[in-house]
Amino acid sequence: MTEIVNYYLDISDEICPMTFVKTKLVIEKMQSGERLEVRLKGREPIRNVPRSVRELGHCILSLDPEPGEPPDGCHKLFIEKV
Repeated sequence: MTEIVNYYLDISDEICPMTFVKTKLVIEKMQSGERLEVRLKGREPIRNVPRSVRELGHCILSLDPEPGEPPDGCHKLFIEKV
């Protein structure tokens, strides 16, 4: 992604529900329009973090696996705070 990212969070070593808790804490510090890149790993975080962020009303710009990763491997999630 070539867009400007204001914040970066690596939660690839975390498990649910801490993956979303840590993501939400960063989003709460952000201003509207700012962007967050989240590195996450595992079936549950890949499914649950984007869903929970959408439920808060924020925009998921993209969710893509890192090159060479399996389906539940490391992914990059880009969020824009609304």
